[in-house]
Amino acid sequence: MREALHRYACPEIFNTDRGCPFTSDEFTGLLKAHDIRISMDGKGSWRDNVFVERLWKTVKDEEVYLKADDSVADAKANLATYLRFYNERRPHRSLDGQTPDPPTLRHSQPPRDRRRKA
Repeated sequence: MREALHRYACPEIFNTDRGCPFTSDEFTGLLKAHDIRISMDGKGSWRDNVFVERLWKTVKDEEVYLKADDSVADAKANLATYLRFYNERRPHRSLDGQTPDPPTLRHSQPPRDRRRKA
C-alpha cells in the first residue's frame, strides 16, 4: 500500500472486506493519514468483490496454472511480468479491446494526490 501511495495518486476512497489485515490500526491509520475514506463490505457482500475475483481467476488461468515455478522468487517475478502484460498489453473486452493502463500514463509519474489543490 505504501508503494502504491508513493507511485500513484491517492484514491478518494478505499473499499475492502473486513479481514484482519484491513482492519488493523496500522493499515487504517495509513489510509487516514492520506485523507482516504474507508469503506468496508458487510458480511456476504459478494458483489463488492466480483471484479477482484474475476481478476484473480484470469491471473490463475492465464499464468499460475500454466507454470511450475521453482521458487517463490520465480513466482513473484512471473506474476509481476504477467500483471504488467495484463495492464499494458492485454486487450480487455470490457474496455472495448483497450488496456486498463493507457500508453499515455504508462511512463509518467502522476501527482501524488490529485485531489489537493496547490
